[in-house]
Amino acid sequence: MTQQTARTKPPWLLPVIVGFIALIGIAVAYFMLSGSTDSDQSADRSGTGDEGGVVDVVKQDEADQVDLSHVERRDAADPLAIGDVDAPVTMVVFSDYQCPFCASWSAETLPVMMDYVDDDLLRIEWRDLNVFGPESERASKAAFAAALQDNFWEYHHELFANGDIREPSDLSEAALVELAADLDLDTEQFADDMQSDEVAETILENQRLGTDLGAYSTPAFVVGGEPLLGAQPTEVFVDAVDAAVAKE
Repeated sequence: MTQQTARTKPPWLLPVIVGFIALIGIAVAYFMLSGSTDSDQSADRSGTGDEGGVVDVVKQDEADQVDLSHVERRDAADPLAIGDVDAPVTMVVFSDYQCPFCASWSAETLPVMMDYVDDDLLRIEWRDLNVFGPESERASKAAFAAALQDNFWEYHHELFANGDIREPSDLSEAALVELAADLDLDTEQFADDMQSDEVAETILENQRLGTDLGAYSTPAFVVGGEPLLGAQPTEVFVDAVDAAVAKE
């Protein structure tokens, strides 16, 4: 399934009217109770441990269920998305290229989610949260620059090769351009895009999308409008997508 690329800025869909303040407040509570903080993740950057980055999911009572489907963009020109814009379920992923739990999820669970994409049941929209600082932000700009050359997923998989994160020194501008060269990208255009104001604004916008929901640790997900937190076992995501598809 091919992606369309565009240099236009994706539309900002977060509601700003007073009527949604309560909704965002509830969403903050769900994301903030993820069971892992930024500082916890920072201390664990060198590996995922025996638990593979698993944290508890905040269970929603039926009366407290929150619909976060407004974070879905379903923009056919979104270079960080894959899957039919009319797929019954959308998964919004908030990630960080220095997050070991994100790397393990990308290696272990993302391939299974791609099977749903291939079956036109799921659309995945990637959003970088960049909680670990400048190297994360630089990597997200590089991934976006690759996306503008139709190579987001290839570049993404290299940043998380073998389910591991790269050392900060391997996320320098020179190293990221070298990786683009390894993937036969136009490195001159790639470097220009990495430094462009348009890419910087889009990366910041994507980050705000997560932080406005109260997502301050990674990975965090919205599946079919419902929050799902942490690098849960693959079966948890399979069940979540299956349940969301069944509702359609």
